[in-house]
Amino acid sequence: MLRLFYPYWIVLLLFSCDSGNKGEGGNKEIEGSNTAVYFEKLDSIKIDYLGNPSVHDIDPKSGTILFMDHREFSRDIMVANFEGHIVTSFSKSGDRPDSYGALMSTLRILDDKTFLAYGYNGFMTYDFTGELQSQVKLRDFRVPNFTRKAMGFGMEKWKSKYLYVDQGSRDIDYSSLEAYNEMRLLNWLDPETGEKEPLIQFPESSIFRSGKYFFRDSWAPSFALADDCIYVVFGAEPAIYVYSLNKPYSLLSSIPVDLKDYRYFSGSNDNSIDGTLRFTSGNILNIKKIGEYFVIAYFPGYSDADKEAENENKTQQENLLFRERMLKKYAKRIAVLDTLGNTIGDFVPEGLVPQSMLLRNNELWMQEKPDEEVERDYFRLFRVGLKVENAAR
Repeated sequence: MLRLFYPYWIVLLLFSCDSGNKGEGGNKEIEGSNTAVYFEKLDSIKIDYLGNPSVHDIDPKSGTILFMDHREFSRDIMVANFEGHIVTSFSKSGDRPDSYGALMSTLRILDDKTFLAYGYNGFMTYDFTGELQSQVKLRDFRVPNFTRKAMGFGMEKWKSKYLYVDQGSRDIDYSSLEAYNEMRLLNWLDPETGEKEPLIQFPESSIFRSGKYFFRDSWAPSFALADDCIYVVFGAEPAIYVYSLNKPYSLLSSIPVDLKDYRYFSGSNDNSIDGTLRFTSGNILNIKKIGEYFVIAYFPGYSDADKEAENENKTQQENLLFRERMLKKYAKRIAVLDTLGNTIGDFVPEGLVPQSMLLRNNELWMQEKPDEEVERDYFRLFRVGLKVENAAR
């Protein structure tokens, strides 16, 4: 593992203030204050691999990284160490006795020898050579409506269980207003029994209880476990809801969030909703609680003019060029808030994927943003530190 010691002038170069420059820079000094907020790159791991890997989990204690390349005909699991070497690789998908069937979440490292796979065939525990150690079948299995296997979107452990997003139910008519009253947004998963405990509904104050219609999964939650609380953001809604971590998981408070140039879909009076909204609406992608701060990754959403341009008739090449421009214009951002919801920093992290934030052993890890114009035979992970400093005037 390469330890990076950044001299002060390099930190200033990498994380220069982006005030007045949308989508650029890595540091935000709030107007009228002398607080500088940025991510400092502390360590890096470079793994030689040609492809488009999805990092599933990182374990600083054992120095282990799990990643996969979800190709059409290949589902290899790769185990790497913190020196960047791939130690073993194997496949557990498909038709085989010890297969997980299909994954419903990212893989989760258990200790220095084993990891957990949550799949159609249950909770499967494997060692780092791919040998099956145990299997617990699911008590109430339903094919999920969606799944996302990417760094920062997996299960989070509390005691012997894991908290995870609800992946949809075929028993709910999501086109009806009643759906917003029926949904449970999170589940406790018990890998020892295979049982699932649904919890948390939209509170009365949520925009999803406003009597309006929303596009499917615009409410997909992001959550963090800290301080004996569950901190939840419901997709596009700019608010942090704070729930007790103990039954009956009572709503303790809500914290409004004011994000930079945030344009989100706040509902429709009828059920005819523009299908492009899932690409153009603002959305909160990830939330972490780091010390006394909330760190939120979000997509700001298109302006009205660019929403109209999105729906214009264009050739395939024009569409590709338009999307490339929009990706640069509306880069995903990081907002840092205090416990009252006051924004103390807002920036595009230099060279990092904002939504990939993963907290392990009180360390924050993020994936390096790939260069779309250059194919590389490696990828990198960074351990970063959140820096909140009083800047000299």
